[in-house]
Amino acid sequence: MDRTVASSSSSHSSRQSIASDMKAFLRKAKKKFEEKWSRNISPKVATTDDFKSIKTVGTGHFGRVVFAQHRPSKRYYALKILEKGKVIDSNQLQHVKNEKKILQCVHFPFLVTLKYNFKDNCNLYMALDFVPGGEMFSHLQHFRRFNENMARFYTSQVVLSFEYLHHLGIIYRDLKPENLLLDSKGYLKITDFGFAKKIDNRRTWTRCGTTEYLAPEVVLRKGYSYSVDWWTVGILMYEMTNGQPPFKDKKPEDVYTKIIAGKITYPAHMSRQLRSIISEFLKIDVTKRLGSRPTGGVEDVKKHPFFVNINWMAMLQKKYPAPIVPPLNGPTDTSNFPDYEELPILRSPNELFSTEFEDF
Repeated sequence: MDRTVASSSSSHSSRQSIASDMKAFLRKAKKKFEEKWSRNISPKVATTDDFKSIKTVGTGHFGRVVFAQHRPSKRYYALKILEKGKVIDSNQLQHVKNEKKILQCVHFPFLVTLKYNFKDNCNLYMALDFVPGGEMFSHLQHFRRFNENMARFYTSQVVLSFEYLHHLGIIYRDLKPENLLLDSKGYLKITDFGFAKKIDNRRTWTRCGTTEYLAPEVVLRKGYSYSVDWWTVGILMYEMTNGQPPFKDKKPEDVYTKIIAGKITYPAHMSRQLRSIISEFLKIDVTKRLGSRPTGGVEDVKKHPFFVNINWMAMLQKKYPAPIVPPLNGPTDTSNFPDYEELPILRSPNELFSTEFEDF
């Protein structure tokens, strides 16, 4: 009995030490972030002539992402190209500005970083880390579903990333397997900050994100805060371990109806601990939702039995072996990304929307 008590006490002391180390890390991170945020940061100087486009590795509503080489440094980047006209037509101007400024200021092991941003007459450009392992979505399709140890490994990195972002006052709002990339060692890099926003402790009302991942308060157009990110963690865990999200239908309106009803069917292969944590993330009442309760916050997430054996500082320092290590053949290997049709980059002799993008 004495040995059990001593072991329990030692474990409790260890958890306290890890929590203390994390708080110290976050304090320093916030100070660095706020110093950058308060300054009018000038981007690193670059032009379209500095980059050699090699291959398209992603497409979206407003443009595409190409694997490109920065000629002066010989380094490789994921160059996100957004067409100004499409950004304006879709009323995404503020979202794009938010994305650029946030990416300029954040620095975290599981988030992509912005190296250069610039523009030409037609397009906006953001040169980001090239993350060669491809999208989690592709790996999930290959496996059909992840086992719970895999889900625990990836979810823990999302939890740490949201802890960091929320500590800085930033809401992410677009978690999904397509926005989670695997690096060369198999760890996550969260990408696409198009819906991220610095809200501090204020609420926001915009309905944005991916239909199957929207929280009820977003669907109902209620004011919301960081709680919506924790909802998406529950949806992600369900999709990772079941192959598809819990609320799915052909029409968005029917998906919204299911989200508001909140009825979830758990397959038999899910463990009791997994069902428990997903159900706690997917509470309709935000005051009862795991991660956003009035007391506890992210510590409630970390203390859940599903994460009982996770050393959070070890995960932050990437000391765990990854369940998937992407096969790579050198720094120019793009084989973990699907092939896309290569289209010419839009050009114009005249500058478009010069006023709207003056400060980009």
